Amino acid sequence: MTATNERGSVRELRRTPQNASRESEVAARPADTPAIVSIKDLTKTYASGLQALKPINLDIKRGEIFALLGPNGAGKTTLISIICGIVNPTSGSVIADGHDILSDYREARAKIGLVPQELTTDRWETVWNTTSFSRGLFGRPRNPAYLEKVLRDLSLWDKRKDQLQTLSGGMKRRVMIAKALAHEPTILFLDEPSAGVDVELRRDMWQLVRRLRDSGVTIILTTHYIDEAEEMADRIGVINKGELILVENKATLMKKLGKKQLTLHLAEPMAQVPSELAEYNLTLKNDGYELEYVFDANAEHKGIAALLRRMSDLSLTYKDLNTSQSSLEDIFVSLVTDRTGKKS
Repeated sequence: MTATNERGSVRELRRTPQNASRESEVAARPADTPAIVSIKDLTKTYASGLQALKPINLDIKRGEIFALLGPNGAGKTTLISIICGIVNPTSGSVIADGHDILSDYREARAKIGLVPQELTTDRWETVWNTTSFSRGLFGRPRNPAYLEKVLRDLSLWDKRKDQLQTLSGGMKRRVMIAKALAHEPTILFLDEPSAGVDVELRRDMWQLVRRLRDSGVTIILTTHYIDEAEEMADRIGVINKGELILVENKATLMKKLGKKQLTLHLAEPMAQVPSELAEYNLTLKNDGYELEYVFDANAEHKGIAALLRRMSDLSLTYKDLNTSQSSLEDIFVSLVTDRTGKKS
C-alpha cells in the first residue's frame, strides 16, 4: 500500500519479511506435493433431512497450513468431525495419511490430532498427567522425552505439575494442543484456535502454529478471524451452505479477486465528476472532497498514472492520495454473499 503527499513524496507500507518469506516458500513448493488428506465426493445428510455437506472434493497438501473459512452453519465443524471420526459420512471417502477413515479407522485416527474450540479438560489433573493420558489413549508407548519436548515447545514445561484449574485460558488452550500432539500425529486440526484469547496470546498462537508446521505437521484450521487466515494460511478454502465454493492459494486468491482503491483528497470540493473522467467510473465522497477510484489490481489499462495525468490536464488539484487493496475479509464477504446482495 502506498501514500503520496502533495509534494509528491511517496511512502510505502511494506510487507513484513516474515510474510514475504512465507509467500516465497509457498511459491517454491512443487505443484505436485502429495496430499496428506484426500476427500472424495463426501456428503452428510442428517436424519432430519438437513444436508450439512454437499459433495466435497478436496486435497490438503502435506506440510501446508490450510484455512477453512465460512459463516456459522456453513459445514466446517461437520467436515472436520467426519475426518476425525466423530461423525459418520453419508457417502464418499476420506484418506488420512494413507489410511481410510472408515475401513482403517484406528490407523487413520492415530494420524490425526484435534484441538476443539471448547476447553474440555479435567480440572483436577496436572498438565503432565493429562498429556500422558492422551498419548496412552492411542496405544503409544511411554516417551517422556517426547512429551517434555512438546511441553517445552508450548511453554508449558514449568507448568507440568500444575492442576489445569490453576491455568489461564491461554495456557489451557496450549494444554489442549499438547494433548492433541501427544500421540505424534502428522495432521493437526485447530478449531478456532485463538477464540477467547487476547491479542497478545493470539500472536503467540500464530507463532506456535508456524513452529508446528516447520516441524512437519500439516495444519488445518477453521477460524472466524479473517486476519488469522490472512496471516498464516498457505491455501484457503471457503465453505458455505455445505458447499466448498473455492479453494485457492492465498496469494493467488488475493491477486485474482482483490481490488485496489485510490482515494484522492481534493484541494477544492467537487460538485460532480467531470465528463472527461467518466471512463474511470469515479465516485465522489465526503461532500465532494474525496474522489475514489476502484480498479482491478491486475489491469494494465486505465491505471493511476493515466488518471492523474488526465486530472492535471483538467487543472484538478489534490492535497493527498492513498491506495489500498482488498483484504481477505473483503473477498470472503463477497464470496458468501448471494446475488441479491444479502449474506447467506
